[in-house]
Amino acid sequence: MTDARLRRGRGSLAVSFFVQGVTFALLVTRIPAIQDRYGISDALLPAFLAAVPILAGVASVATERIVARVGPGKVLRAAQPLVLLALLAVGAGSGMWQAAVALGVFGLAVGALDASMNMLGVSLQREYGRSIMLGFHATYSLGGIVGASLAWAGAHWDLPLAVSYLPVVAVLLPAAWIGGRWYVDGKPGPGTEEAGAASGTGAGFALLLPLCLVMTFAYIGDSTVSNWSAKYLQDVLGGSEELATVPYNAYMVTTLLGRSVGDFGVRRLGAAAVVRCGAVLAALGFALVALAPGPWVGMAGFTVLGLGLSVIVPQTFAAAGRLFPGASDAAVARLNVFNYVGFLIGSPLVGALGDAWSYRGAMLVPMVLVLVTVAYATSFGSQRARYGDGHERPRTVDVG
Repeated sequence: MTDARLRRGRGSLAVSFFVQGVTFALLVTRIPAIQDRYGISDALLPAFLAAVPILAGVASVATERIVARVGPGKVLRAAQPLVLLALLAVGAGSGMWQAAVALGVFGLAVGALDASMNMLGVSLQREYGRSIMLGFHATYSLGGIVGASLAWAGAHWDLPLAVSYLPVVAVLLPAAWIGGRWYVDGKPGPGTEEAGAASGTGAGFALLLPLCLVMTFAYIGDSTVSNWSAKYLQDVLGGSEELATVPYNAYMVTTLLGRSVGDFGVRRLGAAAVVRCGAVLAALGFALVALAPGPWVGMAGFTVLGLGLSVIVPQTFAAAGRLFPGASDAAVARLNVFNYVGFLIGSPLVGALGDAWSYRGAMLVPMVLVLVTVAYATSFGSQRARYGDGHERPRTVDVG
């Protein structure tokens, strides 16, 4: 019975990751269309893009307190429909204030969603006793591919945003609602009281800090792709509006491939080695994008980027769960804030450097930052204690 409960929980959570992948891709790949619809200037666009992660970070902090009372499953059941409805509102509005409100609701809801979704993933991985976190993020990547493909179709046939979004929301909303019935709120790990107390202390934060930096750097890279790839390909590399929707799709394809085999790599090589390889590949992808002579080479760079960045974020959440096995919800909620710190820094940073210097040069900044991840890879654990069946044993760090 317990095994069946975990399988249902794993399947339903995978559905949620998939739905969020579709939703987010539909938003970010149509940023030029959203900008045109509401008359948002290039100077004002970074402010709109920055507001979403700021509000998401606020919601992630609040989620830590809420899940302590109701559990992450209930938070996710409420947040996911709200994210979908906010996406529809972005496509259906007409005034700039409506865009601001819709994006604000999207940011708040997505912060609660990301935090609760990864909390559930970390606790399920602990109960399974082996690496499964990359698999959840692989379904997110699959959703991103579907969403980017739908965005390409909308741009190809010049469909209004509301017409592109409505059928997707109509399908995904009930799917997410039904799938949410089987979420599994995980059981606390060993040492709950000690780890819970330490996670709020200076010693606890010192353990979490390297992972916070890795999360920030990874999302600076990811936000560069999601917020600027379409505009970069169109304005810098001379691609068409239709072709500009492709880089994010290519990025998500290789992200899916990397995450699909990533759990196997972690079990065989350890998390630290996998993260190091990912950081080097991501840096290579940024270099290729910066030097690309045309749109097709640029897309190749974004493709390599996806393969490299694919493993970093899921393993960062998993490492936080191992560090604080009895307070993983709190650790994940706090770590998730740096997801949005990365988005908050990355998008305006690339935009400011692009305007003041060049967008090609701006791509070198996330390249350098993601390389710094190599130095912090030891925080993911270099030893692979195993169960008798060969599965990775979660490592408990003394945080007292």
